[in-house]
Amino acid sequence: MIYKTKGYRIFTAFNYVFLAFLAFICVLPLIHILAVSLSGSAAASGNMVSLWPVDFTWDAYDKTMGNDNFIRSLLIAIQRTVLGTIISMGLLLCAAYGLSKYDEEFKGRKWYMWFFVFTMLFNGGIVPTYIIVTGLGLGDTIWSLVLPTAINAFNLILLLNFFRTSVPKSLEESAFIDGAGHFTIFLKIYLPISIPAIATVSLFTMVFHWNQWFDGLIYMTNERNYPLQTFLQSIVVKKDLSNVTDAQELKNMSQRTVESAQIFISALPMLVVYPFIQKYFVKGIVLGAEKE
Repeated sequence: MIYKTKGYRIFTAFNYVFLAFLAFICVLPLIHILAVSLSGSAAASGNMVSLWPVDFTWDAYDKTMGNDNFIRSLLIAIQRTVLGTIISMGLLLCAAYGLSKYDEEFKGRKWYMWFFVFTMLFNGGIVPTYIIVTGLGLGDTIWSLVLPTAINAFNLILLLNFFRTSVPKSLEESAFIDGAGHFTIFLKIYLPISIPAIATVSLFTMVFHWNQWFDGLIYMTNERNYPLQTFLQSIVVKKDLSNVTDAQELKNMSQRTVESAQIFISALPMLVVYPFIQKYFVKGIVLGAEKE
């Protein structure tokens, strides 16, 4: 047991205070956005809102949730995130299982590994990628948002390192002796042991798909097919409020309150999902840190 000296207790207290301060700084912008979205038009337009709503009202959320364009883009974003995460994790796990084998077991493994590492350093660029995606007929479809980014080399390396360091080799060899094949070992040994890694990489993938807006902008020719982040970009950056509501509805509302309500709603799903994955995150974040 560590003897807790006075210096140790002071250092621990300082850590708690410092980390709490950092956490508060990270949450502060979200609290401000929530306060603005719940404030009245005059207070929001006059920059009178800080961390607490002024002239409390639900009008911005009523208008936002009653906006068909916003709801449609929200559903597209959810579809993209779910579909993209399932496809990415399926491909990543299968690739990581094979690449986690040693060279004696998987001939040519190094060539495949260098192929994936090469993609971390170099890519074809926006124009060639756009030509390929549209040439395959994927433009203006959900597949243009999930297939080009299905494999992330960084996440692949995290998973294969976790497989190598966390799955006992003796357990795999025993399964082979008992007659199990690669498919059985992958499903019944690797996946259950790797839940922390899978949960962590899944969270990375979900956040990536949820936050992406640029690919929706270049691949979607019809604005009705915009995912949520691309839809918000068209409002916040271009100041295009025609997608939000009509002029008659805007007369008693502030542009800032509508934008803030939509931004807060767009952040809410990830805030809801994270607590369910957090228990695996601490272990999963050190993927591959242990050495044999």
